[in-house]
Amino acid sequence: MTRLLDITDLHVALPPESQRPYAVEAMNLHLEENEILCVVGESGSGKSLTARAVMGLLPKPRVRIAQGSVLFQGEDLAQASEERLRAIRGSEISMIFQEPMTALNPVMTIGVQIDEVFRFHDRMPGKERRRRALKLLQDVQLPDPEQTLKAYPHELSGGQRQRAMIAMALALDPKILIADEPTTALDVTTQAQVLKLIKEMQASHGTGVLFITHDFGVVADIADRVCVMQNGLVVETGTTDQVLRRPSHPYTKALIGAVPDLVPRPARARSSETVLRVRHLEKTYRSGGGLFGGKERVVHAANDVTIDLARGETLGIVGESGSGKSTVARCIVRLNDAEAGEILLGDTDLRPLGRAAMRPHRARIQMVFQDPFASLNPRTRIGKIIAQGPMMYGASAEAARARTLELLDIVGLDARAYDRFPHEFSGGQRQRIGIARALALEPEILVADEPVSALDVSIQAQILKLLDEIRDRMNLSMIFITHDLRVAAQVCDRIAVMQRGQVIEVGPTAELFANPTASYTRELLSAVPGKDWFSEPAISSETP
Repeated sequence: MTRLLDITDLHVALPPESQRPYAVEAMNLHLEENEILCVVGESGSGKSLTARAVMGLLPKPRVRIAQGSVLFQGEDLAQASEERLRAIRGSEISMIFQEPMTALNPVMTIGVQIDEVFRFHDRMPGKERRRRALKLLQDVQLPDPEQTLKAYPHELSGGQRQRAMIAMALALDPKILIADEPTTALDVTTQAQVLKLIKEMQASHGTGVLFITHDFGVVADIADRVCVMQNGLVVETGTTDQVLRRPSHPYTKALIGAVPDLVPRPARARSSETVLRVRHLEKTYRSGGGLFGGKERVVHAANDVTIDLARGETLGIVGESGSGKSTVARCIVRLNDAEAGEILLGDTDLRPLGRAAMRPHRARIQMVFQDPFASLNPRTRIGKIIAQGPMMYGASAEAARARTLELLDIVGLDARAYDRFPHEFSGGQRQRIGIARALALEPEILVADEPVSALDVSIQAQILKLLDEIRDRMNLSMIFITHDLRVAAQVCDRIAVMQRGQVIEVGPTAELFANPTASYTRELLSAVPGKDWFSEPAISSETP
């Protein structure tokens, strides 16, 4: 095979005030033609900055290549001029970014953005550019390519936007495709489709793919070889079989050991006491129409939803984006107002209550949000964020402070966190703070909306363990919203599966995983990445 990329002794320097001198240190790595190399590691390991160093997209001068070479077919990109790098980007080396909504121009149609790639790098008639753009959209299996050309990014779903990004990246048939966490924000079925698409396109074009990820399930499904990074250093490389079945480095073993098992944990006895009953819940969103005309779009986000929650139980609500999971959660805690149905907390129906009447009940049901940074006030110290709730319900400043310090200890943070701001914490630490804030009012029910979806696998394992310990310690009942069935298997006692606003199946986790009755549930289970690798027999006994 032809070697496309050869990275030797690469050092990417960080600003002087950083925690370590190099984001990437002494890296040696190569990529062959028609090969998929996965670079895997946690946040801060240097994965994405490696990709940006190859593309010449480092945020200079603060972050720069201090030493080493990045040879692309014999040419050192570390020494290339900006003009030369611009010529290479897109035509020779292309990149698929993690979040297509921020990478695509929101005021330009998909067709104009693909056309721009052709116009910048290649001279061809407009008709030919349009023909090739349509062919690309067909190749990436987008429905109605003609209509997609005219669509703006916000008019496409997350999976469709990612497919459009792949089409743009492959427009000029590049030799190297860099994919930076391209499936992290996608549902399991959409993720499976995108991975299959990347593999098919790579095989048909003979492209070398540098695939950045922190998900070992994705690695198992797509990689030929694997490179594991920790704190800027490459700690292990090898074939997929070597790294996943016979890992040699303790860090690799720890990462693989933290991947949640798809085999559900043993069922626990269900309490006969029901703490929450949701009956025939209805929530509809409408858009379009109005003064400007056009067809009104109606979405039934919650359509006749009925679920129960027992004392001390964790009920999982799973499904793809748009299935209505988060809408149901937000209706239950009254952040959204449902149009019909009952939300019975004990004997009280929360749905019709006004703001004042609802206030006494808010302490009984609290929420942990998906993005802790967005839900924490960046200008307020952590101690005040957590203490605000108890003080609003009559606790003295002294009692609220004592309760906050106790909660910080429960979620694994020390007392020094009290006087710090949210930006001074990692993602996992911020999620712990979000959990502490939700527990401050001693709720009976905790609603957790995708609380670990944005976290690395080892941090995810810590948060899941923490939630389990807290639930047992405080006899909490929990509604756990997720699209990750591995997480659901390890956390949930029962699962409700949602599709297009409806609950299509409910049952004990082990029973539902072993014998799903709905075809949609079977599709979700079959699409879990790496399901054949990360079952009990697949991993060597060397792995913890």
